[in-house]
Amino acid sequence: MRIMCVGDSMTIGSSGDFTWRYRMWQHLNATYPGPYQLVGPRDTLYDPATDAADSVAYADPAFPAKARRHLAGWGEGWLHMAPLIEDEVRAHRADTLLVSLGLIDLGFYTDPEQTAENVRRFVAGARAARPHVRAVLMPVIPNVRALVDADFGAQCTRFNELLAKAVADLSTPGSPLLLASEPADWRIDGSTYDGTHPSAPGEHLLAGAFADAMHQAWEIGGPYLH
Repeated sequence: MRIMCVGDSMTIGSSGDFTWRYRMWQHLNATYPGPYQLVGPRDTLYDPATDAADSVAYADPAFPAKARRHLAGWGEGWLHMAPLIEDEVRAHRADTLLVSLGLIDLGFYTDPEQTAENVRRFVAGARAARPHVRAVLMPVIPNVRALVDADFGAQCTRFNELLAKAVADLSTPGSPLLLASEPADWRIDGSTYDGTHPSAPGEHLLAGAFADAMHQAWEIGGPYLH
């Protein structure tokens, strides 16, 4: 199994973070006999001091370099990843995608309908490279802006409806798509450190949502244990 984590700032993480990718690596090591690899073209964190993805200051320096691989970027969304995914799936032979995108699209680039169209472009691109690729897609988890801006909150809700429809429309037995469940215990105050980005507990919740989806649907690993 060759897993590619695809996402925005919540997935790449910033200097000093463990990241949910690290928590997923821990989980798979504990529950999945393998073999598996985390793959992708990037391996760094975002550094606020340089405003660039050039940090290797993971909270656990023992996180192996080969397990740090990903396709995530600070400020990147479905709009940015849809044109990249075909080449990256082909280059890294990814067969399983764990995708958390959308908040940045809705916040700065595209409306819910346009964002959902980019989801469909993304899936088509991944399948063009690997027809039997499978993916777990995370709904947009509303951030503090969605709580105080009713219009933005409504856009998040609308996009999540369209994302669920896209998963239902596009999933096939040969290339299954799963819609992860938004973590039930997610709380802005405790699960994030700034109203958007995951704190250490939030990282566990994100990893757990992906892990539980894979376990329940595909019998990969076991239930996520915090």
